[in-house]
Amino acid sequence: FIACGVCIVGFSVSVLCDVITREIGHPWLWLQQATTGFFIHGSFLGMALAARRNEHMYLAEIVQTMSGNKRRNLEVFSRLVVLVVALCMVVFGYQNFLLDMGSFRMPSLIPLGYYSISVPISGALIALFQVEQIVNGLKNGFPVPLDSRQESSDA
Repeated sequence: FIACGVCIVGFSVSVLCDVITREIGHPWLWLQQATTGFFIHGSFLGMALAARRNEHMYLAEIVQTMSGNKRRNLEVFSRLVVLVVALCMVVFGYQNFLLDMGSFRMPSLIPLGYYSISVPISGALIALFQVEQIVNGLKNGFPVPLDSRQESSDA
């Protein structure tokens, strides 16, 4: 996700510029809004990226001790839990977005919905990635957790 990296760089640059312009006595008020936008969008895109790479709440210690149907069932169950949460993010995030389009941030009067739209987008991406992982896992087997691959190569 290049967009996630762009958001992190944008956040860092906007904070730096905000500090510099305040120190020289000529603050740019819109920089705080840009910083907030970069932070929010970067955070939620990062969440989707972590879900895609399976680097979120993964039960590696439990899964690496299992095999066969027990492992497959736990893998599917954990991804279904994340899928349900992602679908809640889509539904309730979209409702929040619609409400936020009627609220505005001062002084630029930018609708707050421009910030909150990242929640349902992130939820949709996470849901897509979970479905992809379930389908691929059932079809080709779930990948071995990274921790157990490193331990087996060390032995």
